[in-house]
Amino acid sequence: MKLHKLFFFIALVALFPSACQKDFLDRKPLIGSSEENFYRSEADAIAAVNAAYAPLQFEISPAGHFRWIWGDIMSDDAIKGGSGDNDANELLQLETFRGPSNTGNLESEWSADFEGIYRANVVLERVPAIEMNATLKTRILGEAHFIRAWFFYNLVTMFGGVPLADHLLAPSEYNLPRAEASQVWALIESDLKTAALSVPPRSGYAQEDLGRITKGTAQALLAKSYLWQKRWAEAEAVANEVIQSNEYQLVTDYAAIFTQAGENNAESVFEIQYMNASGGNWGKNNANEGTFTPVFQRARGQFDGYGFNIPTEDFVQEFFKEGFEDPRLKSTVFRVGDAMGDRGIFTKEATGGISYDYYPKKYFTFKNEDAPFGDPNPNGGTNDRVIRFSDVLLMHAEAAAQNGNEAGALTSLNRVRARARGNAANILPDINASGQTLIDAIYRERRIELGLEGHRFFDLVRTGRAQAVLGPLGYVDGTHNLFPVPQSQVQATNGAIRQNPGYN
Repeated sequence: MKLHKLFFFIALVALFPSACQKDFLDRKPLIGSSEENFYRSEADAIAAVNAAYAPLQFEISPAGHFRWIWGDIMSDDAIKGGSGDNDANELLQLETFRGPSNTGNLESEWSADFEGIYRANVVLERVPAIEMNATLKTRILGEAHFIRAWFFYNLVTMFGGVPLADHLLAPSEYNLPRAEASQVWALIESDLKTAALSVPPRSGYAQEDLGRITKGTAQALLAKSYLWQKRWAEAEAVANEVIQSNEYQLVTDYAAIFTQAGENNAESVFEIQYMNASGGNWGKNNANEGTFTPVFQRARGQFDGYGFNIPTEDFVQEFFKEGFEDPRLKSTVFRVGDAMGDRGIFTKEATGGISYDYYPKKYFTFKNEDAPFGDPNPNGGTNDRVIRFSDVLLMHAEAAAQNGNEAGALTSLNRVRARARGNAANILPDINASGQTLIDAIYRERRIELGLEGHRFFDLVRTGRAQAVLGPLGYVDGTHNLFPVPQSQVQATNGAIRQNPGYN
């Protein structure tokens, strides 16, 4: 494992949105800067935490490690897609649970997460000594605690126990062994609780700082962390705090969430910011503020995409199982005959003869939204909606149902369904169930409401349903509930990092 010190001060700082447009901070080269003379001022502290935000945007560093690879392609909601089996064949091996442990996708996920952890540790160790506004310092440290927790959350949910790099490592510590998963969860919990006490609520930020970590962001991830550990009472309580804060509301129009105008809307709890004019390229994208997701998910042919993350028939049919078409389907999936924005009508001929019946819609971008200069493909501007308020409501519903508070569970569940129903009184009636039937209804609602947003595989593993659902695809419980640790990390540490069971 190469947890070498990264010179964060030469990294490009993260962007933050301002009103309806996204601006990023001036990137002035810090000529002559060094660790000895850099951490001196309030501006240095802000630059340090901005640099810690930047790895949230990493998607190709150097191989793709999108959330939708792990959450969607690895699940029953989507298949790899592309032009055929040989197009990104390593993804085919992963989705059929034959993936090698040295795939570049897993290597890149591991390294990007630890890079984010390192940058958060820089903030946590260097900023406290800076003389500056005390309130701002507390906020910056809280943001860093969340960022570290987020990257450890990615690691523990994918790999289990990982090296607990909770400080800037000395050279003698570069070969840290894996900690127990319980120790990683304990650090995540501690960091998120600290963050929740240190950062403002959403309403406490100026408009130009929307996109920074809020109290609700930290609480929502803490609730999800408790769900993973089946700590139902704590998950219910903290999710309810987010709900009762009145900082978030479901937007009226489900379809509007995923538009450019819908970014950082009233139900955005955690949203990774991207912009369409960052000038990024196809190299390691630690210098990008643009996302590659739109080009990878768009159809081929006249639609100028690569056609990955293709919705399955099973996923689409889920939207019809109540005897009507759930209106959220039209905001989730393109079907033959649909207009793909201003790029044309979806026909198989228009995609170059590729035979897929469906394409993902939530991260689709219009041609008139392309980057105004350079290659638009690495400069997609659509934000990644990581946690929405509907997710928090469904987390609360699940925890409350497991905790015996079925009335509270039904209230949160039906609130999500009511928004999806809109004014159509004859569809999506309120659920009135109990016991396992209620819990199953909550699981189903998560699949539909959050479809193709990178949640499904992890929901199946977290709730113990992966073997039943994914077994026909090759999933074996006890092995595939975790991903293989990149083999290079095992070799680089002379075995100090052990491979997960079931992998060579």
